[in-house]
Amino acid sequence: MAELYELRCRECGARLGNQPRSFCEDCLSPVEITYDYDAIRPSLTRASIELGPPSIWRYRALLPIPEDQNPTFPVGFTPLVAAPHLGKRLGARNLYVKNDAVCFPSLSFKDRVVAVALSAAKQFGFEVVSCSSTGNLANATAAQAARQGFQAWIFVPADIEPAKIIGTQVYGARLVRIAGNYDQVNRLCTQIAEKLRWGFVNVNLRPYYAEGSKTVGFEIAEQLGWRLPDNVVVPMAGGALITKIRKAFTELISLGLVEEKPVHFFGAQATGCSPITTAVKDSKERFEPQKPTTIARSIAIGNPADGFYAIRAIRASGGWAEDVSDPELVAGIQLLAETEGIFTETAGGVTTAVTQKLIQQGRIGPDQTTVVCITGNGLKTTDALVDTIHAPEAIAPRMADFEAYVEQVTSTERVTAEASPETTSTGRAAGASR
Repeated sequence: MAELYELRCRECGARLGNQPRSFCEDCLSPVEITYDYDAIRPSLTRASIELGPPSIWRYRALLPIPEDQNPTFPVGFTPLVAAPHLGKRLGARNLYVKNDAVCFPSLSFKDRVVAVALSAAKQFGFEVVSCSSTGNLANATAAQAARQGFQAWIFVPADIEPAKIIGTQVYGARLVRIAGNYDQVNRLCTQIAEKLRWGFVNVNLRPYYAEGSKTVGFEIAEQLGWRLPDNVVVPMAGGALITKIRKAFTELISLGLVEEKPVHFFGAQATGCSPITTAVKDSKERFEPQKPTTIARSIAIGNPADGFYAIRAIRASGGWAEDVSDPELVAGIQLLAETEGIFTETAGGVTTAVTQKLIQQGRIGPDQTTVVCITGNGLKTTDALVDTIHAPEAIAPRMADFEAYVEQVTSTERVTAEASPETTSTGRAAGASR
């Protein structure tokens, strides 16, 4: 083959070369990118990676990037942050946060997948790129399309957060709002992709797009000093991220870049849209589609494209899946913010709250190295907090008024703490805002 990668069916193994296709014509199963690891192995070392740019392109040997392209857009390589204060609250002494809330350019991990997908779009000669999205992918596609000179058409459910609408249109993309949920939007985009010569990053370019998710796993291993964690907690929408982080670890082991060890994968969803976690907890091999009813819109996909493989990956790793209610995920947003100074969107509130549940259930040990994946920035979903966090009343610019206000706040906090010794972040925030 011309490149060191190609499409291959995930079930029958059929080899399909490189083309904009997401399924096998022989058995209708999904396809994914495979690599010629024997050809890659001799030149790929820890040192060669560390000499690369501080972006996902330091791992280009393990990404489907054509030889004649040299992408330089500085996407990824986000911080892996030790989280001792959060760990103390949750009862975990070796906790880390992989913080894609600061990913460039649009503040979510979707920047990674779009960067790889648009490389494929350029390879296949598309002039128009598109996507179906719950918000973050819309922002990432619009931003990078503008940078690279593509026309962009973005399809979203009509009820996504206003900040994500603005964060798409500001880049000049053509936005199409659909009166339906994400699964209905995605079905429409699949039909359009069959009729028009457009590159849909998560439809006909999906196998290439999904490979960008591996870079989260590559970075976790490198930032831990070229070692693997014991546990990874990952939010699940379509289900691709958790499977690709696992694939990343497998590739690093196969290439001799890290020592082999068991890593437990834990999937996190909102209870109002939890087809994957429900299947895992009910010991089912396949999920049943659900109609989303949650404020965590960025992961509200009722019929996840990679749900079957996410279930398989979780079970094979000895991990688990858990979900949390909307009030629990809001508390998770606040808990992460006030302990570690990281403001995450609703999906991150889900992973934080699910991590808390998993520790309480004894599924994550207190001394195990655990990485919590935060995939988007809280500035995109501030509407989720409007009923919880309120601006305090204004006071006059006089010392006496300030002293009275301090007494009021401290008194309220004291009463709250006495009423509930284990006051949550939500309780303190509400008390301080009165």
